[in-house]
Amino acid sequence: MPELDLTATSVDLTRAICDIPSVSGQETPLADAIFRAVSALDHLDVYRDGDTIVARTRLGRAQRVAIAGHIDTVPINDNLPTRDIEIDGEPYLWGRGTVDMKGGTAVQLRLAAELVAPRVDITWLWYDNEEVDADLNGLARLARSRPDLFEADFAILGEPSNGQVEGGCNGTLRVVARTHGVRAHSARAWMGENAIHRAAPILARLAEYRPREVAVDGLVYRESLNAVRISGGVAGNVIPDRCDVEINYRFAPSRTLEQAAEHVRTVLEGFEVEVVDGAAGARPGLDAPLAQEFLAAVGAEPRPKYGWTDVARFAALGVPAVNYGPGDPSLAHHDEERVPYAQIEDVERGLRAWLSAR
Repeated sequence: MPELDLTATSVDLTRAICDIPSVSGQETPLADAIFRAVSALDHLDVYRDGDTIVARTRLGRAQRVAIAGHIDTVPINDNLPTRDIEIDGEPYLWGRGTVDMKGGTAVQLRLAAELVAPRVDITWLWYDNEEVDADLNGLARLARSRPDLFEADFAILGEPSNGQVEGGCNGTLRVVARTHGVRAHSARAWMGENAIHRAAPILARLAEYRPREVAVDGLVYRESLNAVRISGGVAGNVIPDRCDVEINYRFAPSRTLEQAAEHVRTVLEGFEVEVVDGAAGARPGLDAPLAQEFLAAVGAEPRPKYGWTDVARFAALGVPAVNYGPGDPSLAHHDEERVPYAQIEDVERGLRAWLSAR
């Protein structure tokens, strides 16, 4: 039964929680260890929902901050246990989860134990199933069953951001553009109508599409519209009667999910378009007073978050939220996932300084 020492350094704690495998759907051993560790802290009220753990201070402060991190990872690919490596003389921790996002989660656990009397009340949230379908997401589940636990004036998500502050996030939409034809023997192709060939104009429109760069509350978000999967065909000697082109649209948080869907339908006018999944983005929220104080304390220049993250769940509940965590996002899910010691330590110092200031 793994145990966590919350007095260990944040680097050592990152190593410890990474070495407890927790691929999405298999988080229970790590969740159990976190639950045992934080339940021993007298200054926190602890609540558990499945493999999601919430720990809250109740100091009667005028403001409350929510700080969240997911505990699951994508599948392991010979990159556990962790190991220490050096690149250009700089120490790194290598292995699955070091970037996405157990480095950030370790910092949160260490500070949850250490900060007995922070300047604001804090709600710490460690949740499961972030890397899989949205309907399994522990934070989404908690928002449905206990929305009161999300009450806060500001939120921080420990997603990897190279130790910088990334405000809000793009929205994401998946659609299927579908074409139909008539089956026939390929030796007599003129007797049929080829649905795959009919998809050519869809691909042409996507190739010609020029995505926008959109300024939202002072940050510039880059959009994209891309085919990500294509399927069709019956057999090697049959003219196909159907072709599906799956398309992913990453859109600036100035658009609602409905507006994003309408935009894609306009681009693909004349074709059957089915929306299969989507999540609205989140505006930066950097005009909130606590956000301004946070930026000043950590000395960060805010950047936009191009990917979708769970900051959108807080934004949907009216809580401004940012991403702030160690690790290079481009190494998330990579087989060479690794994080510099220095980034873990810098994020810890930044959060501690802000949460402890008077």
